[in-house]
Amino acid sequence: MSGLLALLDDVAGIAKVAAASVDDVAGQAAKAGAKAAGAVIDDAAVTPKYVHGFAPARELPIVGKIALGSIRNKLVFLLPLALLLTAFAPWAITPLLMLGGSYLCFEGAEKVWHLFVPHAAHKPETGAKKRSAAHLEEAKIKGAVKTDFILSAEIMTIALSALPADDPLWIVAVTLALVGIGITAVVYGGVALIVKADDVGLWLAENAHFSATQALGRGIVWFMPIFMKLLLIVGTAAMIWVGGNIMLHGIAELGLNGPYDWIHHQALTMGARVPEHLTGAVEWGTTAFFDGIFGLAYGLLLLPVVTFVLKPLVGVFAKKDKDTVPK
Repeated sequence: MSGLLALLDDVAGIAKVAAASVDDVAGQAAKAGAKAAGAVIDDAAVTPKYVHGFAPARELPIVGKIALGSIRNKLVFLLPLALLLTAFAPWAITPLLMLGGSYLCFEGAEKVWHLFVPHAAHKPETGAKKRSAAHLEEAKIKGAVKTDFILSAEIMTIALSALPADDPLWIVAVTLALVGIGITAVVYGGVALIVKADDVGLWLAENAHFSATQALGRGIVWFMPIFMKLLLIVGTAAMIWVGGNIMLHGIAELGLNGPYDWIHHQALTMGARVPEHLTGAVEWGTTAFFDGIFGLAYGLLLLPVVTFVLKPLVGVFAKKDKDTVPK
């Protein structure tokens, strides 16, 4: 009997440890997901454009296929890579994070630049170049999944950097899997709501029995284009802010602490000038403001490098690869 009680006590102890581990994983997943806010908002802002122009009946199936591609990107490709980095090359996490931060700064700065210097629109396809709806849908989905891979890589890298370095590998794996699945559900669930909101509003405006409900429908139809513009602005600002923050932290870890320490000092100074209950918010806002200024400046510096150096080089190598393919 005493042996059974001892066994039950051991089982209870193991259960407590397991429960604590589950709590740790859930907490770390939430914190790591929050760290990736910039890339998440941008993902939600970018994806609706891939269903633009398709019949309403095809919008949700397209979003569903992109979401499945996003899950595959995160769990099949990026999660194993993240575990390999954790196990064998933890030193590479900061440089990879900075590479992703550079991408966020560049993308954000490019969007800001195009607000002031619009780029030429692509001409519509004509003649033999026109594709069937099925082929166009497939091409759009592939393009969206490719874009998602870049954003997912940034999300997973940010999440990985937010985890304690001494976590067991299984906790890292479960946490990153939860982050990947949770963020995908939030992003593409939100995208599904966004792309169908105008259809719902139109249906209410035309079919609702009450005038107030019809007015609500008309309000939704009127507000959705404004909301999409706001989402694009917020997504761009978040990209620039998060990218700048990543770069400043990375530079500090590499030994150049000046910019990071200066911004931290400004945040503390501003926080000391307001009532105590506002200190945290003011310090965060000050830090985010200067992170964003740095991110925008850095992104604008990257624009000519990417446009006139990297893209032509990629084009040259792509042409060489195409020329070497046997006809």
